[in-house]
Amino acid sequence: MEFQGLLDKVIGSEPFERLLVERARPIVARAEVGHDFLLAALARALDSPVLVVTPGPREAEVLARGAAALLGPDRAALLPAWEALPYEGISPSPETAARRARAARALRHAAGPFVLVAPAHAALQGIVPTLGDIEPIVVVRGSETAPDVLAEGLVGLGYTRVAVVEHRGEFAVRGGIVDVFPGTARRPVRAELDGDVIESLREFVPATQLSTQPVPFAELHPVRELIETDELRARAAGLAPKYLGRFRDSLARFADGLSFEGMESLAPFLFDRLPVVADLLPSGAWVVVEQARRTADRARRAIEEAAALAQASDWPGPPVVSPLDQALGDRTRLDLTEFAEGIDLQLQGWGTAQGNAPELARRLADLSSRGYDVVVAAPGRGSLERAREIVAEHGLAIRDAGPAVGVEAELAGGFVFSPGRLAVATEEDLFGSRRHTRSAPRVTSRRADAVALELSPGDYAVHRIHGAGRYVGIMRRAVSGAERDYMVLEYAAGDRLSVPTDQIGMVAKYVGGERPKVSRLGTNDWVRTTTRVKRAVRD
Repeated sequence: MEFQGLLDKVIGSEPFERLLVERARPIVARAEVGHDFLLAALARALDSPVLVVTPGPREAEVLARGAAALLGPDRAALLPAWEALPYEGISPSPETAARRARAARALRHAAGPFVLVAPAHAALQGIVPTLGDIEPIVVVRGSETAPDVLAEGLVGLGYTRVAVVEHRGEFAVRGGIVDVFPGTARRPVRAELDGDVIESLREFVPATQLSTQPVPFAELHPVRELIETDELRARAAGLAPKYLGRFRDSLARFADGLSFEGMESLAPFLFDRLPVVADLLPSGAWVVVEQARRTADRARRAIEEAAALAQASDWPGPPVVSPLDQALGDRTRLDLTEFAEGIDLQLQGWGTAQGNAPELARRLADLSSRGYDVVVAAPGRGSLERAREIVAEHGLAIRDAGPAVGVEAELAGGFVFSPGRLAVATEEDLFGSRRHTRSAPRVTSRRADAVALELSPGDYAVHRIHGAGRYVGIMRRAVSGAERDYMVLEYAAGDRLSVPTDQIGMVAKYVGGERPKVSRLGTNDWVRTTTRVKRAVRD
């Protein structure tokens, strides 16, 4: 279904026109629901990209899916945040890095309406200046490419060569077969070559390594944000002597051409300035802060946490996370709120009818009889057919066209928009909440007191990134005027690592039969540790 006509109903309404001519900065507007419709209409009215900042990742995912359904999949993107703050020395996962590269590239090349959605953490954090600038590798059935040339290109994008591909960011070459797991794909793909010509391109299942359905092409975005170049390596070599400890070691390893966990934390040292995502917007583009009070509160907490981590880790570089107002700059800013303030956009929710299918169906039938355009949306055909049946029982026929239509689309939520005589109902409005966050967190947090019960001072513990150390205990420290618990691990030569309690999922008790080797922080020893120990820690 084409949504342009419905978006134009929103754009042509009196509340929306007030929004466009409002001179106050920031603009404050009230909208209970229908934020994806509002954002898509704003991008269409401005004929320009719009950056949307949400409180967290779930809200960002929901809005990005809704905007993509309304504007088209190539006119909306989600910029996910890293799984850890940049001061923690933890690289983003290959999936996160690839999705960020794809989203930044889409924004850089956007012309006309486009919606980029980012959770607060992603909007505050400085990005590598080359994010989105690097051309992805596109593998197409029937194209020509030598296996060794393709392998060299994948290594340049941060992919790791392995014997068997199981995880995103990995590839394998076996004669005329190249397996690769793109950072943005659900499944890996297998390219079978006859000489230098790709004859077959199919997905395969990592667990069984069996090929499944054919695909026309595969788009391979970088799976690391910091891509090594000769210029950056030379700069790292020149900077290394100026720093001490793990920062010197990391710069030296980068200068030697090594790829390692946490290398992205070197970006503030290697570039004169890290822009924020708002800097990628063209002139005249707007920034929208969704659920403004929650987002501002989340941003303040992120700044406080980042400052505490920077101080605890003796961070010697410039700040990598900026306050919200500074990160958004002087762009025209719209704060969306659910409170009674600012311009009332008159996007109303379904109230007591939410989740009550018979009551909501009756209301839809009533609104249709009063001349409203009615849209019933569901993400799948089965759900849509079920919604059609429920609504039809109360006298409203949902068709593929006309004033009452059904459409397969994953919208953020339904609403009634009286000024435009428009009513939208989703599967969740009819049958209750069903949607869940699709991506699981990379690190599972555990409570500090639970870890304290597992470990006693002097026990060996293993940090997923920094390796084996001796557990010292849980210590409470006052940082930047706020008290916080840290788990302290001691390494060789007196090095100590303070792990914030919300990152304790990175630490496991060492249960091996032999005493582990304790190394200095930031050295290569843990990288060379046996596969058996690493597998035990992961399990």
